[in-house]
Amino acid sequence: MGTKTGALSTGSEKMTFKKKLWRNRTLILMCLPAILFFIAFSYAPMPGIYVAFVKYNYRNGIFGSKFVGLKNFEFLFNSGKLLELTRNTILYNLAFIILGNLLAVFVAILLNEIRTQWFKKVSQTMMFLPYFISQVLVGLLIFNLLNYDTGFVNTVLTKLGREPWGPYSDASVWPVLMVIIHLWQSTGYNSVVYFAAIMGIDTEIVEAARVDGANGWQKIRYIILPSLRQTVVILLLFALGGIVKGNFGLFYNIVGRNPLLFSTTDIIETYVYRATMTDFNFATASAVGLYQSLIGFCMVMVANFVVKKIDPDYSLF
Repeated sequence: MGTKTGALSTGSEKMTFKKKLWRNRTLILMCLPAILFFIAFSYAPMPGIYVAFVKYNYRNGIFGSKFVGLKNFEFLFNSGKLLELTRNTILYNLAFIILGNLLAVFVAILLNEIRTQWFKKVSQTMMFLPYFISQVLVGLLIFNLLNYDTGFVNTVLTKLGREPWGPYSDASVWPVLMVIIHLWQSTGYNSVVYFAAIMGIDTEIVEAARVDGANGWQKIRYIILPSLRQTVVILLLFALGGIVKGNFGLFYNIVGRNPLLFSTTDIIETYVYRATMTDFNFATASAVGLYQSLIGFCMVMVANFVVKKIDPDYSLF
């Protein structure tokens, strides 16, 4: 009797799941392209992690190559620069994530407060443009601005009777410069998510607050910012997954191979590129990628655990 009851219960659960699938068929159909994308490009390639543990041979393929264990990781750990590279990468990404999100929220709120529609559209377009500029062009623009001999900044300083500035020989100024360049290029694009979240706030709540005498600052503090809290937390948790993965295009095109700046601008990607570009060692690159992914995974799990303890509603799972 107990077995029959269990079978009926299981069947009921299965029917309930099928009913849920059928009830949400439109939503699932809309999500299908994204699901297929992640299966094809995130989950299906996972067996390729094995490359990090073999001496890759083109003829034998991944699983036919000789297994060498952790030997591919020795390149990174024996370089003597692992701590410096990891420190630079994490600190830059922390600055990009924290300052980038704060500035994106600020810009989204400013856009929401603009009442002239044509000016709002022009402002959005102007802020969007830097995101679509190639990193190569960004590097060229920065070089033309900061070049010691013919740069725009030094030309102005010389005309004013000041001494020329040589940033390409001073590593201490580049953390600030790299953060400013990144924020200039990405803030407009990142503000879209927050602007969309603000547009989703119930207008009746805003109107009720205005009728009760709330001014602009009170509306932002007590309505808009609390409504953005969940979006901010989720985006921060997602961003932590790539905290050890640097923006190779930005750093390489701006700094290049200038050894005078490596102490403050060298990240894991640029170091690996310089070290492996001669022999194109896929196994070493895969080992570094696995190292970055594991640290990113641990960061997301720890951050999600902390958020779940503080407020379970804002955690990822």
